[in-house]
This record gives sequence, C-alpha cells and structure tokens, in this order.
Amino acid sequence: MSFSMVCDTVLAQLEKIRIVPVLVLNDLDTGLKMCEVLSECGLPAAEITFRTQAAASIIKAASERFPELYLGAGTILNVADLKRAFDSGAKFAVAPGFNPTVVRAAVESHFAFAPGVCTPSEAEQAMEFGCRFLKFFPAEAAGGTKMLKSIIAPYKHLGVRFMPTGGVTTANVMEYLSVKEVVAVGGTWLGKADDIAAGNWDKIRETVKQAVALKEGK
Repeated sequence: MSFSMVCDTVLAQLEKIRIVPVLVLNDLDTGLKMCEVLSECGLPAAEITFRTQAAASIIKAASERFPELYLGAGTILNVADLKRAFDSGAKFAVAPGFNPTVVRAAVESHFAFAPGVCTPSEAEQAMEFGCRFLKFFPAEAAGGTKMLKSIIAPYKHLGVRFMPTGGVTTANVMEYLSVKEVVAVGGTWLGKADDIAAGNWDKIRETVKQAVALKEGK
C-alpha cells in the first residue's frame, strides 16, 4: 500500500479507539503487564515511546501476546528508530517534531507516520510530504484546542487529521475529542511511569477504566 493508504488504515483504527495511552516503559516485564492491563480494561491501544531501550522488544512481544492491541511507537527521532519500530511490529509511529529526514524515510518506506507540529508552517511542511496525519504537540502548552482549531482552519479542506498529545487530561480530553479533525488523543496521564515503577496496578486499572468510560460517554 502507498503511504497515504497505510495512514488512512491507521486513522480508521484510531478513530475507533479515540484515546491512546502514551507509555514510557523501562523493561519487558512491566511493559507486558501494562499491555495486559490495557487489554483487560478495554482500551486496546498504546503508543510505546522510544525513550527507553526496551521499547522495540516490548512492542514485538506485546504484539504477539496481545494481538487485539493496536500498538504504535512514539518519540521516533531518527531513521534507525523508525525502522526498528516497524520491524518490531508497530502499526504506526509518531514524533514530537517535524524532521524532514524521518518523514521522507517513512513516506518512501510506506510506514504510517505522524510528525509533530504546533504551527501552520510545520503543518504545511509535513503536508508537502503527503502527511495528512499529524501529531499536535505539545497540545496544551501550544494553546490547546483554541490553537489547534486555528491551525486546522486553513487546511480543513485538505482532510488533515490530528492526534493532540501533551497536557491532555481527564479534565479536557472530551474538549479535544469534540474537534472533528481530531482522530484520537495521546493519553500521557494513563500508565504514568512512577505508578508503573511502584507497581500501582490497581490505580492504573482505575485510571484506564475512567478513560474508557469517558470516551464512551458513561
């Protein structure tokens, strides 16, 4: 499939999921435990960030053990990590910023990839490469939904879709999801590193269940 087609496939899946936990996982065991919790609680997705050496191995193992989970790779800052992410089984990858070298490699390899943007200029540069799936980051610090709507306005007719991440919480998640062009949000409040390290699994389960209830309007 072409780059645009693989991205469309990802968008269709994320639009069903709506909230994607953004996870920093330090080792395989806790990574698999977190994926187990997501599966049990009915939130079938995760963005596993490449901020740790364990990320690729976790995606590979979790993809095999929990095939119902839609797993992506985050914090992809170079072409080597882009390739590692997709070799491990990631369905999509995202980055905090716009790096034309990485975007070009993703397009040429037909890897579903969303570069990070927070200005119209960055959005235009990404779209010049054929990207219509963009990460709005850092969402709240960059101006929240007011800023996002302003960025969307001139490009709405091009069918661009966004995944806001950074500062999204239970208090504002529905505000983001109410924006038509938002396909999903990145949930950095789900599976916080400190809670995972401390083994606070009951707390994590409750947080995930609350997120599921929110997106389902319960």
